[in-house]
Amino acid sequence: MTIPEELVQKHQQAGKIAKEVREEMRRTVCEGIPIIDLCEKAESLIRKKGGKPAFPCNVSINEIAAHYTSPRQDKRTIPENSIVKIDIGVHVDGYIADTAVTICFNPDYTGLVSTAEEALKKAAEILRPGLSMSRFGATIQKTIKTRGFKPISNLTGHLIGRYLIHAGKSLPNVFHISTSRVKTGEIYGVEPFVTVANAAGRVKNGKEAHIFRYSKHRSLKDPYAKRLLNYVKKNFQALPFTERWLQGCVPPSRFKTAFSELLSSKTLISYPVFIEASGKPVAQAEHTILVTKDGGLVLT
Repeated sequence: MTIPEELVQKHQQAGKIAKEVREEMRRTVCEGIPIIDLCEKAESLIRKKGGKPAFPCNVSINEIAAHYTSPRQDKRTIPENSIVKIDIGVHVDGYIADTAVTICFNPDYTGLVSTAEEALKKAAEILRPGLSMSRFGATIQKTIKTRGFKPISNLTGHLIGRYLIHAGKSLPNVFHISTSRVKTGEIYGVEPFVTVANAAGRVKNGKEAHIFRYSKHRSLKDPYAKRLLNYVKKNFQALPFTERWLQGCVPPSRFKTAFSELLSSKTLISYPVFIEASGKPVAQAEHTILVTKDGGLVLT
């Protein structure tokens, strides 16, 4: 199979931006810094470097595994002795790169972070055409458990498509029986999530949700809801976004009612914050990897 040149070039461009922003954020995160400052800095850097955010910057702390981004006027800060996941998505003309890093301010959890990184390294080594999803999951699970930790069983890596973060196929972090195999030309967000040995090893939905995505066209009554929807479809298509990105689309006095109608009609869907079910800390590491005939090419 010949991989289209545009696909490779645009994903490489997005990957370069994502890597640079990830490393800048690694240097920026510190105890006490407002979370909203981190989110907005990452998103601004992406735009300055010639890309667009593929989703809102995630800053997920301690037992929160994924999907936390600051809402408007967020007052929360990075706690002392915390473990912080920064997850960044970049797209160039819809070609996406997705990457994450964990920054640890608690010496008790440095092994957790290094295990997530080791599992990601192992994943990049084995990802190749023809690899079964069952074997992939078993290998990641073994890598994590050998080091005395536990994978998050219900969080997976994911196939990436144009303007699609999750394009249908999943890369498991634990063994399960599957006939699905990796194919040449596929692009995956590979992301082991790791927790401590005595944790539940799975996530549950939290009560908060600050990330949204266009789902399906519905009949809307409020003209301001229609205006918001047009803006979302034009600017984000099916990519996730946050309310912070919608300011100024409609008069502030009309925003809450219009946005509520988009949610209640299921025109938009929300991404709840994911929390480790037993409240234990979680580490994450992620690269975007292109599957070539010779193996996995890390783009981030």
